[in-house]
Amino acid sequence: MPCMEIAVNRKARFNYEILEDVEAGIALQGTEVKSLRQKKVNISDGYVVIRNNGVELINCRIEPYEQGNIMNHDPLRPRRLLLKQKEIDRLRGKTKERGYALLPLKIYFKGRYVKVLIGLGKGKKSHDKRQTIREKDIRRDTEREMKQFRS
Repeated sequence: MPCMEIAVNRKARFNYEILEDVEAGIALQGTEVKSLRQKKVNISDGYVVIRNNGVELINCRIEPYEQGNIMNHDPLRPRRLLLKQKEIDRLRGKTKERGYALLPLKIYFKGRYVKVLIGLGKGKKSHDKRQTIREKDIRRDTEREMKQFRS
């Protein structure tokens, strides 16, 4: 089944070490889906919380649909994520026990459904971030040299 990416949270992979990821559905209103089809979403400031036996995506901005009417949605409303209770309990245990954070990594269409990829992450220290930048620079330089070598 082809997946069409809507938004990717690159900041999460830089600031956090992602240990595992979970795919979740998301409960949306009609105008939100139309805005997502236009890729008018920002998930870089978003985070995921577990409360009242449910999972919610907080601070994820989906812009109001341009051709919507007064029934348009609130751009910053908390959105319920759809997970099985067993997965919710497992994630709750890991976040409380070890102090990990739940972050939205990617929003995409899977068939006709909108899915959110949630990552269980642990915050990186500043020296880890410098190491990530160093590795990215080395990878970029080697790719540049390989490209020149092939030409």
